[in-house]
Amino acid sequence: MPDQYPLVSLITVNYNQIGVTCELFDSLRTIDYPNLEIILVDNGSKVDETPVIATKYPEVKIIISEENLGFAGGNNLAVEEAKGEYLFFINNDTEIPNGTIPKLLAAFDKIPNLGMISPKLLYWPKQKGVNEIIQYVGATPVSNVTARNKILGEMEPDNNQYTELKETAYAHGAAMMVPRKVINEVGMMFEDFFLYYEELDWCEQIKRAGYKIYIEPNVHVYHKESISVGKMSTLKTYYLNRNRIYFMKRNRSTISLFFFTLFLIFVTVPKNVLMFILKGDWDHAKVFLKAVWWNVGSPKTTKKSKLVTA
Repeated sequence: MPDQYPLVSLITVNYNQIGVTCELFDSLRTIDYPNLEIILVDNGSKVDETPVIATKYPEVKIIISEENLGFAGGNNLAVEEAKGEYLFFINNDTEIPNGTIPKLLAAFDKIPNLGMISPKLLYWPKQKGVNEIIQYVGATPVSNVTARNKILGEMEPDNNQYTELKETAYAHGAAMMVPRKVINEVGMMFEDFFLYYEELDWCEQIKRAGYKIYIEPNVHVYHKESISVGKMSTLKTYYLNRNRIYFMKRNRSTISLFFFTLFLIFVTVPKNVLMFILKGDWDHAKVFLKAVWWNVGSPKTTKKSKLVTA
């Protein structure tokens, strides 16, 4: 295979969503990139529907996990098996237009020390090309005080107003490409996050190693967001809040943590608990407090990311 077509390992994780996963694989069949390895991790789904994948999509390599290892753990299983020079992590609730992969690869030739790149993400439209809405064209750094950041372009109509290949604070976990050499140096995603913030934490690790994170807004991926966990599920409330605090503990200095903790105790916790109580939403109030309590002290690390030396 010519050098201009390095092997790309496209990795996706399925958890009880075989329908949208098949739609992703259908979209991949419209891609003319000639050197693509497709890997599916079935992450402990309740019903094993991988025989359907094996029959309909024989080009897909299937890895089955007996248990749900979370976003990082599922993807890390595939990293260990992937053969590609570049790894392209894609949510199973996405669809990829033709031309996206070559454009992302081209950025690695243009940008010195590029460690990770994401395409523009668009919310899944009722009709492609009509009234398309942006989900992501980059992100600001996480605040040292509030632990919040801003997703650039979110909810804007896409009128091709973003065209600059540029550095960003974080890639988006729904679609991110990483060279194998960077993973070999930095390691894989940290598995204790389980769901949410693992890619932000990974970006911090990659930047500390001297690499850059970029957004390529001239190509896009369609994202059918929140299919797996639901838009307002207690699962989402728990992991978003638990991992926001955990992210700060892993990636901020002692002085930054001091001011963040003050904000957490005197603003974040009272505000969120009061909001849930006023709504009569006791389930979300409970999981929110559980998420905060998980971070009290130093939670034991049960699953560590590993270095890949293949």
